[in-house]
Amino acid sequence: MNGESVLSARALSAGYGRSVIVSGVSFEIRGGEILTLIGANGAGKSTVLRTIAAQLPAVSGSVFLGQSRLAALSEPEIARQMSVLLTERIRTERMTCEEVVETGRYPYTGRLGILSKEDHRIVEEAMALAGVTALREQDFRRISDGQRQCVMLARAIAQEPAVLVLDEPTSFLDIRHKLRLLTLLRALVREKQIAVVQSLHELDLAQRFSDRILCIRSGTAERIGTPEEIFDGGYIERLYDLPAGSYHALYGVAEPEPVRGRPEVFVIGGGGSGIPVYRRLWRQGIPFAAGILPKNDIDYPAAAALAGSVIAAEAFEPIGEAALRQARETMHTCRRVICCREHFGTIEQANALLREEAAAAGLLSET
Repeated sequence: MNGESVLSARALSAGYGRSVIVSGVSFEIRGGEILTLIGANGAGKSTVLRTIAAQLPAVSGSVFLGQSRLAALSEPEIARQMSVLLTERIRTERMTCEEVVETGRYPYTGRLGILSKEDHRIVEEAMALAGVTALREQDFRRISDGQRQCVMLARAIAQEPAVLVLDEPTSFLDIRHKLRLLTLLRALVREKQIAVVQSLHELDLAQRFSDRILCIRSGTAERIGTPEEIFDGGYIERLYDLPAGSYHALYGVAEPEPVRGRPEVFVIGGGGSGIPVYRRLWRQGIPFAAGILPKNDIDYPAAAALAGSVIAAEAFEPIGEAALRQARETMHTCRRVICCREHFGTIEQANALLREEAAAAGLLSET
């Protein structure tokens, strides 16, 4: 990563006119870094990005592009250092994809927009990096949303910016194109050493693809840190004011709150086998209990979120008598037992005993 800051904000307040939408925005980002803004709908992420991109004047505070105050730079000076991709769908009139990418060179051409041989080389390289060379002759209006986003990214690359600002770049994209776009962006940041500031709604993707995350809540830039710092200690539930459910940061998974009521089904799972059953029972509105699950089992986070009761055991330890006794008591109050596994390891033989007892009592069900 480059040592010097290429974009920074100092005590920035963003809004419209004198009306502040978000205050307290301060950060520095270097080349080779991705800073992602997260927060609830309407929190003001787009307003902050538009202010950073000089499309809105700052209500107070300052934005610096390199060592220069953004407000003191002309539009051509900004365009040679910063490229901006917003959420609006781009409308063009009879332009090929290559012609769209070529507009990224306009900050460097004369008034007539005539590209030099070097400009064409840069456009070709940008399209190759973005994986859209095969689309060069196609009408930009007739390609898919995912392809459009990649073409627009090629346009941004051709602009050779020090900073790339993207507002929800994964909007309108299916999961395949989301991953492709963000993986491409990550490679671009690494290879070209540009800085990226973006907003994302997908928390799991923000967690995976960002170097730092800026959290906006209740009109304030509340917290900034690494993904490990942000996705820890239940902060995400507070950031989004979750009235129900939970967010498991380790797996990047949001879960609804459990079905309330006395458990009707006892689920013996583990190793991922119970998760589809937990989700099915939740969809059907059936309260259930789960166990006996080691606390490091992949089933445990989903069970803890969706089950009314979870009988747990310490990680890497044999299941003890206390957990077995609790599981037996809970199981025999249920009208049905679902066992998701056929075989159990040496330290979880208690679950094998539960299965045998459920079968003997006529409680065992295959589904």
